[in-house]
Amino acid sequence: MAGNEWINGYLEAILDAGTKQTLLHRDRRFSFSALTQLVGELHDKGNGRGAKAAAAGERYSTTKYFVEEVVSRFDDTDLHKTWVKVQTEYDLLKSLRADRHSMQVVATRNSQERNSRLENMCWRIWHLSRKKKQIEWEEARRLAKKKREWEQGSRDAAEDISELSEGEKTELLAGTARSIPSRINSDMQLWTEEEHGKSKHLYIVLISLHGLVRGENMELGRDSDTGGQVKYVVELARALAATKGVYRVDLLTRQISSPEVDSTYGEPVEMLSRAADADRGADADGCGAYVIRLPYIPKESLWPHIPEFVDRALTHITNVARAISEQLAEDGGAAKPIWPYVIHGHYADGGEVAARLAGALNVPMVMTGHSLGRNKLEQLLKQGRLSLEDINSTYRIMRRIEGEEAALDAAEMVVTSTRQEIEEQWGSYDGFDLKLERKLRVRRRRGVSCLGRYMPRMVVIPPGMDFSYVNTQDLIEGDGDISSLISSDRAQSRRDLPPIWSEIMRFFTNPHKPMILALSRPDPKKNVMTLLKAFGECHRLRELANLTLILGNRDDIEGMSGGSAAVLAMVLKSIDKYDLYGQVSYPKHHKQSDVPQIYRLAAETKGVFINPALVEPFGLTLIEAAAYGLPVVATRNGGPVDILKVLNNGVLVDPHDQGAISDALLKLVADKSLWLECRRNGLKNIHCFSWPEHCRAYLSHVEHCRGLGQPSAHCFDLPPPTPEPMSDSLRDLGDDLSLRFSLDDATGELASTAILDDIRRRHETPHASSAKDHAPAGPGRRRHVVVIAADCYDEDGRPGVSDLRRLLQVAMAAVSDAGRVAYVLATGSTVEETMEALRCCNVDPAATFDALVCGSGSELYYPSRDAPEDADYDSHVEYRWPAENVRSTVLQLARLDGAKEDDLAVDEAACRPRCHAFSVKSGDKVRKIDAIRQRLRMRGFRCNLVYARAGTRLNVIPLFASRAFALRYLSMRWSIDLTKFLVIMGEKGDTDYEQLLPGIQKTVTVQGLVARGSERLLRDEDSYKKEDVVPSESHTVSLCESNIASEILCFIQQR
Repeated sequence: MAGNEWINGYLEAILDAGTKQTLLHRDRRFSFSALTQLVGELHDKGNGRGAKAAAAGERYSTTKYFVEEVVSRFDDTDLHKTWVKVQTEYDLLKSLRADRHSMQVVATRNSQERNSRLENMCWRIWHLSRKKKQIEWEEARRLAKKKREWEQGSRDAAEDISELSEGEKTELLAGTARSIPSRINSDMQLWTEEEHGKSKHLYIVLISLHGLVRGENMELGRDSDTGGQVKYVVELARALAATKGVYRVDLLTRQISSPEVDSTYGEPVEMLSRAADADRGADADGCGAYVIRLPYIPKESLWPHIPEFVDRALTHITNVARAISEQLAEDGGAAKPIWPYVIHGHYADGGEVAARLAGALNVPMVMTGHSLGRNKLEQLLKQGRLSLEDINSTYRIMRRIEGEEAALDAAEMVVTSTRQEIEEQWGSYDGFDLKLERKLRVRRRRGVSCLGRYMPRMVVIPPGMDFSYVNTQDLIEGDGDISSLISSDRAQSRRDLPPIWSEIMRFFTNPHKPMILALSRPDPKKNVMTLLKAFGECHRLRELANLTLILGNRDDIEGMSGGSAAVLAMVLKSIDKYDLYGQVSYPKHHKQSDVPQIYRLAAETKGVFINPALVEPFGLTLIEAAAYGLPVVATRNGGPVDILKVLNNGVLVDPHDQGAISDALLKLVADKSLWLECRRNGLKNIHCFSWPEHCRAYLSHVEHCRGLGQPSAHCFDLPPPTPEPMSDSLRDLGDDLSLRFSLDDATGELASTAILDDIRRRHETPHASSAKDHAPAGPGRRRHVVVIAADCYDEDGRPGVSDLRRLLQVAMAAVSDAGRVAYVLATGSTVEETMEALRCCNVDPAATFDALVCGSGSELYYPSRDAPEDADYDSHVEYRWPAENVRSTVLQLARLDGAKEDDLAVDEAACRPRCHAFSVKSGDKVRKIDAIRQRLRMRGFRCNLVYARAGTRLNVIPLFASRAFALRYLSMRWSIDLTKFLVIMGEKGDTDYEQLLPGIQKTVTVQGLVARGSERLLRDEDSYKKEDVVPSESHTVSLCESNIASEILCFIQQR
């Protein structure tokens, strides 16, 4: 079947054409009835007309007619009849031809072979049509269900936020325990270099894993991932670094070391610009912009490896924060780390990385989607070739969509290019509701409670352009004249032509004619074939103008990817079909530095630029063309609508209407006064799309989201690691295991009681924390950390004491020198339940563990300290925590239809200020994590959810709270690299089990350690798979059968 895929593709294209194409063919007299009538007329008129009959017969195609009949009249039950009809009518035509000896019959195959081919085609079309119908039906059902859920979520949110009157004010945040600064103010102040630039030393981080990223000679068009987005992020980094007040900009991307790409993509650091490159004046003190390439894996398998990239990025950012602090301290500046002012993620993968980094550092996060997964999924389903399951396995589309949803959860702001992107693209996501966002924004402005709900702010900031090399005044005053440059009678005054001009003009018979320019990747979505047809079939346009197609770079079409090769092959065939030789230029190569000269050539010829894409998210090339004085013709679908509203320099067209395309081009080429008016309008308004204007708007919105005049979010001070005093930790007394496992548990019980008493006191008086409570809780001289994260529970959710005791004994006895290793226990249980489980294991927590991570990561304790609870961690993870507002909503949404109240009930004893705990009576009566999270997002709630204790408890915790995040917090707090962390787990566990596996830490899974897990309650069947989260093969994850001690010793010796 593999060899027949081209047939399936061909038939799919015919089916996609539908009835419109069928009617077109019938208008051209391809139908059987018209042909039969013609043959009958010829039969009646005698011998002199044999040649005409032969010509008519040659125009008849059995296959064409058969497909037309099936496409226009297809019915499952009538398919065999259709095939018989085609065969009968073909035999009739053959007999008519045989009666007239003047009609020469050329039989290339026997009748049996022909019938077999017709039958095979018949069944192929039947299969494809049935498959398309099935996919369409399943997608319609899925969308209808999603629409009902979305409408219900919107209604619920609208009802809840209308409970308070618009005049009712919220409690003053300054007087409450949850002192979270307001992130959005009512009035946005514009960023000015005079006001903001002098006092700021901003560090900005951009994330872009997509495509091949480098500062010079960008290979745009080399593949489908290396396009306008790559150019945008590189130029954005340069432009931000050139803005006064910005100290440093880092563009983080993946390091690619492969013989298939240039070696520059493997360089760890590339300088994009220095402070001296920017015109800042004498007081320039910035570092500039850099491309930072971190070790990574191929794009196709990136999703499960994203945590590794995040961990490496976290290390880099921490080091840079220290370095900037030291540089500024030498100049009398700040001594504390300079954390990122904002982290900006691009595309789905970059957005998820940015969300994780923003959560770890507690800094604002911005997202730019560029192209979105839900739109791609919709397009693929409309094609009808692949089911949702096939699409998901091929493109990892559900994992990509979840990455975009996670970015929406964390984003303060989403930067878009057009309003159409907000309404039609982001509007399809669970995490964004335009109406709800507007209501919440109004309530925040008036000081009215949003009841724990949040929607990211969507802002339209068009991408910028560098116009420094364009003399707009000369372009406005001039009107373009190519004859003075290439005419032979002016050879003495003739300038040297750019090489790319010669490369383009060598195709033309008459290079003096205006040039219509199209510049894009050879991608079917760019709709180049419709442009070629419009040009080829309009004789008037061909007389007046030439056409230039800049379609990436190629050496050999056969060596290119399938889609690109198909487009270029069709271009060459169309040029031959319409005999466009001497009128169309299609050079094989061009460099990025040639692009300005290409625009300039088109402008000199009084030409026109065209972007006929089926859908154009923004249309950066339209701005580039306008900068060189080119009028434009652009698709009316997407960003060009907004661009032309500002520039007023061209015409919008329906990309499917080749007549409209040719008419628009002809109008601009033929009417010189209109051409000149459009040229001048574009040049006059182009400043609206400059990079300085873009950066000014960008920084204004970021400052607005951070909250002007509000205290900044809490960040780490990153003190240098220092040994703890001997009295601060009982564990430094030596390797006497009696302090860890006391048969006489009186000491451990007293320590546990003191810890619990202190925790209760702090919960009752939340303002009682002192400066000492915020002091770093370091592990002293220990340089390795062993994390016990095994979820040992029985089927009723009770701790598996025997398994836990055995694990603790082996893990603690593995290291003879107790001062070398810090121990951490990470669990989904409460701190009281954890203390009780340790007491049953005869373990003293204060003498055994340096830290306890409880409540699935919602709380962090240091058992050996006087103030065991980490107040800094509490404030760190509290971001967007809806507190009591979400409790009743979870009860309503988590129960399945028909479930009883006691199937899911609030567990008051296990609830904490940052953890709502619910007891689960039966896992069959509650929804899975993905389904609950989706419904909460639709209502504006941003939470993390974990089924713990063998699925008998549901923990609802803050968005950035998790056991995996707590380990990264400790790594930064203790200044111990994450590669020196060893995590010991079972083969299953709570639903956050998968989050603990990936990353740069060492992970050991112990066979048979955990009998029951909660993974059955994690995700639905149509969601992404485990292999999209956890790498199938990783050098940091190993399986251990029983010898845990040797694994720990080996880990310490190697690191």
